[in-house]
Amino acid sequence: MPLLPLRLLIAPVLALAMAFSAWALTLEEAAERVARQHDAKVVSAQTIERDGRRVHVIRILTRDGVVKTIRVPADRP
Repeated sequence: MPLLPLRLLIAPVLALAMAFSAWALTLEEAAERVARQHDAKVVSAQTIERDGRRVHVIRILTRDGVVKTIRVPADRP
């Protein structure tokens, strides 16, 4: 049985990895979205892992002076 060239084996794996990364929501994107949706300023932002899934934790300061914590899944729906 002839061996397939290495690039034919790697190409599908790279394509799949690129597709998954295209669906991931970056911390910056999540923070901008939360700030815009709540008309607030971002105080802090970090990504944590909870139950094997990545979650962006965004702390915002609202116009009323209230600090809120918003959690956003890192994987887009």
